[in-house]
Amino acid sequence: MLTKHPTEQMEALPARRPEQEEGRGEGPSAVVDLSVIVPAFNEHHRLGPTLDALQVHLNAEGRRYEVLVVDDGSSDETAALVSSFAAGWPELQLLGLDSNQGKGAAVRLGMLAAHGRLRLFSDADLSTPMSEMAKLEAEISSGADIAIGSRALPQSRVEVHQSVYRERMGRVYNLVLRQTVLPTLRDTQCGFKLFTAAAAEFTFGELACRRFGFDAEVLLRASLAGLKVAEVGVVWRNAEGTRVNSMRDSFQMLVDIWRLRRRLRRGPARPRSISKRHNPG
Repeated sequence: MLTKHPTEQMEALPARRPEQEEGRGEGPSAVVDLSVIVPAFNEHHRLGPTLDALQVHLNAEGRRYEVLVVDDGSSDETAALVSSFAAGWPELQLLGLDSNQGKGAAVRLGMLAAHGRLRLFSDADLSTPMSEMAKLEAEISSGADIAIGSRALPQSRVEVHQSVYRERMGRVYNLVLRQTVLPTLRDTQCGFKLFTAAAAEFTFGELACRRFGFDAEVLLRASLAGLKVAEVGVVWRNAEGTRVNSMRDSFQMLVDIWRLRRRLRRGPARPRSISKRHNPG
């Protein structure tokens, strides 16, 4: 069943606290350990194999989980495809925005609707396989609030590359980010990021950038609030079908981040003891 969220509802969506998670499912023991959020805009042709892979991997792990696919106003059969999977997969839920609002808006909705103590954002093409999540989870267990997959570290392994042009534009974008707002991170755009519940609710709660620049905003909010972000080299395989316009979108993302940096540096909100309260042991 598709749960629609127009813009006004999305803005007002409350963040869940851990005490609210108890009572989902079969009582206090039914706390969800992991939520996987997958944004989807016209992904009918790519999403099926991703859902198959998610179901096999997560069922084999034997943990309590949920998968939230957020349909970002698709005009194809994305919603119908997810509904067909959900009919035989109770852990899968379809959420939807009533119009195309952008990848950031879709991920935000999923992160704030999730129940998991850990919340993973993954691109719809699953360019980073789920087997890599163990690396991110190890960083969370060691005290990180957020662990992000990276294609730019020595231990990263890019098995299928993007075009030379796209790779160069991506490097330029990340270089500018390092020199202006995020000096310690080499790859902010890899679509494989793991958050504690508290870190997800804090960084996505007031998200301003609703399109492709949202990753950098989330990480900037985390950095300015003193949250620990771990960058982890992962396996990554390019999949055709990206909707990012390398030149136009990279420029707009940089403009958005520069404006945000100026605004947040005037007095960003800071979470209280976020790691102590919510990091899973």
